[in-house]
Amino acid sequence: MSVIEATVDYEALAAEELVAQVAQAAAKGSVCLTSSFQTEDMVALHMLRRHLPDVPVIFLETGYHFAEVIEYRDRMTREWGLNLVNALPTTTVKEFEGQFGKLHIVEPAACCQARKVEPLMRSLEPFDWWFTGLRREQSPTRAGLKKVEDHRLPTGRHLKKVSVLADWDWAQVTEYAEREGIPQLPLYARGYTSIGCEPCTAIPEAGADARSGRWGGKKLECGIHTFSEKA
Repeated sequence: MSVIEATVDYEALAAEELVAQVAQAAAKGSVCLTSSFQTEDMVALHMLRRHLPDVPVIFLETGYHFAEVIEYRDRMTREWGLNLVNALPTTTVKEFEGQFGKLHIVEPAACCQARKVEPLMRSLEPFDWWFTGLRREQSPTRAGLKKVEDHRLPTGRHLKKVSVLADWDWAQVTEYAEREGIPQLPLYARGYTSIGCEPCTAIPEAGADARSGRWGGKKLECGIHTFSEKA
């Protein structure tokens, strides 16, 4: 256990202080960030790259993303010189649908498991620190989120999950992005507030929480933030 793990109250640290603490304490090559290239992820990445410019950025390439997401991912990878890691499922969309049909319609949890959760589990294995852009405000399922949590992967491997923006609201996210000149994914301008795979993402009703447009209201999480066990 490092000194920072034993003595620091993570919840008391502001976002940029927390990033700096972890970046200083973590061993070289032990940190990654998962990104869907939504604004929260870009803000967390912007903070982290000040300390670890080559941090691996893991993107779950499901094969079902909006074209705008892929275009934005590629643009920001070029402009920021990102160390992008596209985490791929074991099958292409054509192979997958040939075997299971439109699984995202009839059994979305199983589709997410195969095309998001399993690729992420494999991708996280080399790392000790996992950064995310998760926020408590996003949905009821995230209301109890801690800034740093101990997680155990299904293989038994332990890692620390760091949600540096856990206590931020959307106004703070957008203010930071505007101040730092971070371009926004164009889908926000069309009314989307939480953006995942295109077939399973809709514009939420006015006043609803940010993730209510996902999966037709049937669920709020794809599973990538619930598969691991809090230790």
